[in-house]
Amino acid sequence: MAVVMSDNHPSRRLKIVPSSPALSLTLAGVFGNAAAMDVEVDAPPRREDSCSDNSEPAGSRSAEDLGVDPDDEDEDKLQGNTKKRKNRHTSEQIREMEMLFKESPHPDEKQRQQLSEKLGLSCKQIKFWFQNRRTQIKAIHERHENALLKGEMEKLREENQAMREMISKSSCPKGCSPSTNSIDPIFTSSDQQQQQQQQLVTEIARLKAEVERLRTALDKYAPAGTSSGENNEDEKERSRNLEKSKSIFGLEKARVMLIGKRATEEVVKMADSDEPLWVRSVETGRELLNYDVYTKEMVAGNERGKREVEASRETGVVFVDLHRLVQSFMDVVQWKEMFPSIISKASTMEVVCNGDGTNKDGAVQLMFAELQMLTPTLPPREIFFVRSCKQLSPDKWVVADVSIDKVGDHIDSSSSRCRKRPSGCIIQDTSDGHCKVTWVEHWECQKIGLHTIYRTIVNSGLIFGARHWMATLQSHCEWQVFFMATNVPMKDSTGITTVGGRKSVLRLAQRMTSNIYQAIGASSSHTWTKVQSKIGETIRIASRKNLKNPQEPTGLILCAVASVWLPVSPKLLFEFLIDEARRPEWDVMLSGGQAEMLANFAKGQNRGNAVTVQAIKSDETNIWILQDSLTNEYESTVVYAQVDTNSMKSVMAGFDPGNITTLPTGFSILPDGHPTRPLVISSSKEERETGGSLLTIASQILVSPSPTAETTSQSVEYVNNIISHTLENIKASLQGEDD
Repeated sequence: MAVVMSDNHPSRRLKIVPSSPALSLTLAGVFGNAAAMDVEVDAPPRREDSCSDNSEPAGSRSAEDLGVDPDDEDEDKLQGNTKKRKNRHTSEQIREMEMLFKESPHPDEKQRQQLSEKLGLSCKQIKFWFQNRRTQIKAIHERHENALLKGEMEKLREENQAMREMISKSSCPKGCSPSTNSIDPIFTSSDQQQQQQQQLVTEIARLKAEVERLRTALDKYAPAGTSSGENNEDEKERSRNLEKSKSIFGLEKARVMLIGKRATEEVVKMADSDEPLWVRSVETGRELLNYDVYTKEMVAGNERGKREVEASRETGVVFVDLHRLVQSFMDVVQWKEMFPSIISKASTMEVVCNGDGTNKDGAVQLMFAELQMLTPTLPPREIFFVRSCKQLSPDKWVVADVSIDKVGDHIDSSSSRCRKRPSGCIIQDTSDGHCKVTWVEHWECQKIGLHTIYRTIVNSGLIFGARHWMATLQSHCEWQVFFMATNVPMKDSTGITTVGGRKSVLRLAQRMTSNIYQAIGASSSHTWTKVQSKIGETIRIASRKNLKNPQEPTGLILCAVASVWLPVSPKLLFEFLIDEARRPEWDVMLSGGQAEMLANFAKGQNRGNAVTVQAIKSDETNIWILQDSLTNEYESTVVYAQVDTNSMKSVMAGFDPGNITTLPTGFSILPDGHPTRPLVISSSKEERETGGSLLTIASQILVSPSPTAETTSQSVEYVNNIISHTLENIKASLQGEDD
């Protein structure tokens, strides 16, 4: 039995793959009340019997040597099956086939023919041995995963019970006692309660649709008969049920495949076409979509209606293997890891087609994603979409996305705030370890009210445009190269850093930055409350309780975030924040101390892409700070946290950073969206870009080590002071520097 968990979707889903029809019935009984748990039961894997003309006396070899699942032999004995098995192979034959299996579990016809001639076996015997061996390996994994099933089911029951209690409390009538309401009195407001209730209504509708889908899946399995006649009838009934349930979330598979095919064709056309479809802006230098030409030439072109259209294209080169990059796009976990600042949630809802073999050619998936900007000021974009992958030539692939019109009865993208039109990328191998990527991003969104400082960058389409995706992909691939490199120079005054230590530090810093990405956005996982800062800026407060994550302190955690516009260029602001000599100008936690650089680990060609360890020394304290900084053509981030000195030394020596707890503070820096121009300083002939910056600061504190603690006015006042004074110091230090 296989158990697959997904934490990226708004609800956790448990996917159970029973190893036999009988176990399917048992699970159907367990989940008779399907509404109590989100469970998907797949059809049991079919086992293929071995077929060969060779035979040896029974018992001369084990089932594993024969490529047969031992459970099958036990089943034969229980049913009184005394028929002798065939397909007995010699040790030499098994050894040769095992060697090939390790290299290629799915040998092609040429490989099977060569092995047949070498071992004196027929191609059919070779084929069936590999089939049985794959089944055996799968069975081993199933037995291992089955050991985790009981614990996972208990966890799901607890989470479902917690969800029921939350729904019950949020549905409290107007006359109920405040003591029965779980909302923190600090955050009680009609707007917040309305937002929570709306989220619960949406979640309940989605869960109901999943329950209906579960019931359909359970209906597919009928009891296994004991006679061949009964088995045949069961097979016929199962086939009829499979036909009935061949739809995916309300869409026929054939229609999903057609949607993916058309999206792929459109992405290829948009990536390969130049003028008149794309015209380059004289003011910004970016490519703009000629919408009149698009509606005439593209397959999916239609009128824009009352929605705003965002279309962009970007071309760049990344240092990565072609097939590895394609695989990363089709694996939802790897895809989310490539774009951690953009994707707050993601899940594969259904695999429509696995594609050709292991190279994903022709693969089609139904997916969900929540895309965010690094600020709670703007709402995220939630989309259900079809992702298709196709090989265009031996060294060229396309990955295409398009929003779907319907996912069951609870989602209709025609009424969604944002919809993704055919978008994606063309990936071409350049034969030198690099890939050329052409990215096309195409959205249509309803007009919404925007905060003044974000109006320009949102309307320009930069937030979720091709330039943003391309810059993030390049940064990720560059990080991978520097992480694996063994010849990267290190500036280290501690004298204990090793190559293994550098990797451990980079892992810890990456985890720390991912924590800020998850905490800083407007994801539906957070509930933000507005508080006025000491300097007139709006601060948003959210709390969470950490019970099981060993990488954060246990207890009640409070996060405060504020976003402001500053009249300095993003580059100047970033360089100011990473300069350890100027840290005392803005860091209110230094207590008058000075920052001393202990170690600097490069993670990119730009000197700003680095992980540093700094010692803060003063008469009262001697602490260490781990800082991770990143900059690319679109955005910059600076994330840091205080770390235990001895623990940090062990990480720098190469020990696993998994048990190091951090609660980081971070900055996100974006351009304000206005066109930039070079500024020439006459005295030095220096040129630098002008334009404002959008700065978001996030600060996290541990309110109490007790998970049952509640947010207090004192804790809110504390983070308010940190945010307010930090912003005040930054503004004062940079005043007049970009003039």
